[in-house]
Amino acid sequence: MSDVNRLNKRFAEIIASDHRHGGQPGIEERAAALADEALNLQNAGSATQRVRSSLYASGAAFRSSAMWAAIDGRRYDVAKAHMREAQALAEMSGDQAIKFRIWSHAGTMYRHMGRPADACAANDVARNLHLTRRDPLFASLGLARQGAIHGTAQNRTDTRRAFEQAQDAMLRADPADHRPVWLLAFYDQAELDSLALSAYLALGDYPTAEYHAHRCLSSLRPHMLRSRAITTTRLAHALLAQGAAEAATATAMKVPIDAATRHARVSRMLQEFGAALRATAPRSTTVQVWTEHTTTWRTAA
Repeated sequence: MSDVNRLNKRFAEIIASDHRHGGQPGIEERAAALADEALNLQNAGSATQRVRSSLYASGAAFRSSAMWAAIDGRRYDVAKAHMREAQALAEMSGDQAIKFRIWSHAGTMYRHMGRPADACAANDVARNLHLTRRDPLFASLGLARQGAIHGTAQNRTDTRRAFEQAQDAMLRADPADHRPVWLLAFYDQAELDSLALSAYLALGDYPTAEYHAHRCLSSLRPHMLRSRAITTTRLAHALLAQGAAEAATATAMKVPIDAATRHARVSRMLQEFGAALRATAPRSTTVQVWTEHTTTWRTAA
């Protein structure tokens, strides 16, 4: 178990790096290498069934982090390969929490790919695991991600219902319960509001999206740098869609250069913001300000 404990410490480091930097290839590569290291320990000698199950769970956890880094970096073909390996390791481990993480990530991947039916099916696998009946916090995350999927699918009523149920489940969760580090590191009220922001932005309900953006930003933990950049960018989109071009541009300009130039999801959303801004106010000084700002980004990168 000393090897397992050492790997768990490395896993916590991967999680922390992900929240700071997002889907960088370096994080994906480190996570994949640590997954291989966990599997190599299986062949290093005799071990109890408990140790073997823990090593498979560690391998699945690292592989699921590699999968998430690839999703976050929009490298979907690579993410699918990591997903298949993670799913196999999770089955051998028998660990319900890591199974939830992998299938929930799969749902998010398909949502980002614009495949809501597949996203819903994958997320349902996570939500139907018995630990969601045992722990309301897992149930809440499954429901919140389901709400984001419903938003992508333009199901307004189902979106609202899912987030109401997710909020209720979160309020019922006992903070004293033991939970895995990956869940405690990111899922809280801010993340629930972030998922709601994504859903209502997709639905075109911009005032509600803006409301959830402000709630998210007000409660985000300091280490969630990637989440703050994504939420700030989405808030800029919500403001622009309501006709507040100057406020939207000022908001978008708050995104750090590192995230704007190196994080695939943020970069794409900011490119889309610039295109929408130019279409909304093509000859305004606001467009000129944004153009000069993005030129500075490119120079700094």
